[in-house]
Amino acid sequence: MMSDRTQGTVAGSVTRQMIGEMLLKNLQRLPDLDQKHFQYGPFLLGGTAGLAGLIANSLYRRALNVTQAAITSSLPMAMLPFMTTATLYTGVVSGPLLHGDLNCPTCVLLRGALVGLTSGAMYPILLALPVNLALAFRYDNILKLEKGNTFRFCVDISMPIVKKMRGIILMQVLFGTYLGYMNFESYTKLVHITFAPDREELND
Repeated sequence: MMSDRTQGTVAGSVTRQMIGEMLLKNLQRLPDLDQKHFQYGPFLLGGTAGLAGLIANSLYRRALNVTQAAITSSLPMAMLPFMTTATLYTGVVSGPLLHGDLNCPTCVLLRGALVGLTSGAMYPILLALPVNLALAFRYDNILKLEKGNTFRFCVDISMPIVKKMRGIILMQVLFGTYLGYMNFESYTKLVHITFAPDREELND
């Protein structure tokens, strides 16, 4: 982690934009494993989010007796959580680290956990409900609901599914936290390479 003394020295001579450029320039000097944490970490979390989307989609299809349009409903349930989670993690964790805008280990872990919880777990579950509810209405798998009963119906059908996915929700939170931890460790090495007096490269 960048020390207060180092931060003060750097801040007094260069701008925040220059710090980010220096960090990005030295990214290739990190060990391969640390580079991969930044390059592929968001996509790994996005991949597990896509898997959570497929599982949620399958559970809702069974609960609503939907047998039609299996591929049509599965594609968005895999792709949307994947893209959203990868983009969000890059925007709030790995991106700010690489640009020198995030220097708090607790904040990194918390952000990683929140991305895993919200975008990686809850978003796929919430997305699967309207997708499959619309299919159920379209193919008359369930009776038409009155407006006052729609919300209650959604809650009643979602609670068992959320309970079944508690393990996946916990996994996403832990995975997001783990990625945040590994990214911050890599960031610490990157700061050392960039701002240490000897500027020595780290070995694999």
